[in-house]
Amino acid sequence: MVLFKQKYRIKSARLLGWDYAAAGWYFVTICTRERRCCFDDVESDAVHLSIIGKIVAKEWLKTGRIRSGVKLDQWVIMPNHLHAIVILEGSEPPQRGGSTSGTSGWKPNSLGAIMGQFKSASTKRIWTAGYRDFSWQARFYDHIIRDEQSLHNIREYIINNPMKWELDKDNPENLYM
Repeated sequence: MVLFKQKYRIKSARLLGWDYAAAGWYFVTICTRERRCCFDDVESDAVHLSIIGKIVAKEWLKTGRIRSGVKLDQWVIMPNHLHAIVILEGSEPPQRGGSTSGTSGWKPNSLGAIMGQFKSASTKRIWTAGYRDFSWQARFYDHIIRDEQSLHNIREYIINNPMKWELDKDNPENLYM
C-alpha cells in the first residue's frame, strides 16, 4: 500500500504499461460490496436471478449494445459477483505475446471506464427499484487474455462456476468450513 493524501491506498492491480483502451480480450470479475449475495441463488447447479440480478443482466447486455467497440463473450452472474469476457474491438482472437505499449488509465472507452459506467448504470436502476442498500466493490479484477488456451480455460471456468458455488469461500454457507 502507498500513502496518498495522508491515507493508505492500495496500488493499482492493472498491468503497468498496458493500454486498457486498446483492442484486447479481457476476463473481468466485479463483486458486490462486502461480497453480499443479492444477485441470485444457485440451486441444483442452476442460477436463479433475483430482481437485482435481472437488472444487472439487462445492464450487462446493454453494455455490448450501446458501447461501440465493445463485444461481450461468455459471462455469468453469481450470487455476489459477475464473471465476464469483454472484447474491445479491433483485436484479433488472442495470440501468444501481445502488446504492452501504451498508457494505462481510465481513458474514454477503456476497460476501467466501461466497467465504471456499467456499475453506475446498474446501481442507479437497482436503487430506483427500491434496493438503496446495494453497492459494488470499488474495484474490479481483470486478466488480459493473450492466447487461445487461456480463452478456452476462462470460458470453461465461467460456464462451470455455478456448479462450484457450493465450494466457493464467499458462499455464506461455507464461511465456517
